[in-house]
Amino acid sequence: MEVVALLSSLMGLAFVSGFRLYGTVLVLGLGIRTGFIRLDPAMSRLEMLGEPLVITVAGTIYVVEFLADKVPWVDSVWDSFHTLIRPLGAAVLGAVALGDVDARLKLVAFLLCGSVALASHTGKAGIRLAVNHSPEPFTNIVISLAEDAIAAAGAWLAVAYPFLTAIVVALWLVVLAWILPKIYRLARQSLATAYRRVGWLARIGRPRNPIARLL
Repeated sequence: MEVVALLSSLMGLAFVSGFRLYGTVLVLGLGIRTGFIRLDPAMSRLEMLGEPLVITVAGTIYVVEFLADKVPWVDSVWDSFHTLIRPLGAAVLGAVALGDVDARLKLVAFLLCGSVALASHTGKAGIRLAVNHSPEPFTNIVISLAEDAIAAAGAWLAVAYPFLTAIVVALWLVVLAWILPKIYRLARQSLATAYRRVGWLARIGRPRNPIARLL
């Protein structure tokens, strides 16, 4: 049961890392530093997140992410750059948290955390892509602030209530399985629209051949 609870906590941290990797590290670091978050002894390696240097770096990058994520389409570009970074960061976070344990368990944690983070990141990026098609920016800002809150509360919830967190993650995976085809179709439409616009701009900027004009 302890192993299941441990993996559930790590899965929860991976889930919120898919939304906000730097925010998750920052919340954990501040929580550990102030004593608000108490880690399970099996996850004691994560105490390094409470070091001032880690908090400073995570906080600095999080501020950049916080601002970029509030601007329509800039958020989608930021998400595209983090398609690898967030899952990999979550996988490393899970593997480091276990410390010196059986290599098989560490591999399971690495793969599980990476997969969960990729799933939450994919859902987040797809939803934001859909919202960006709206002409007004306010929905984007509200959703972004909600994601900030989810990351902050989720990091604490994953440590304090691992089994509840596992249920939430499982429900998210079910929802993601339903919306993923829609996200894929929307992404294809967006890429096709962008391609047509680039082609149109290229034709506008192309110098005209005077001989072809006479013909």
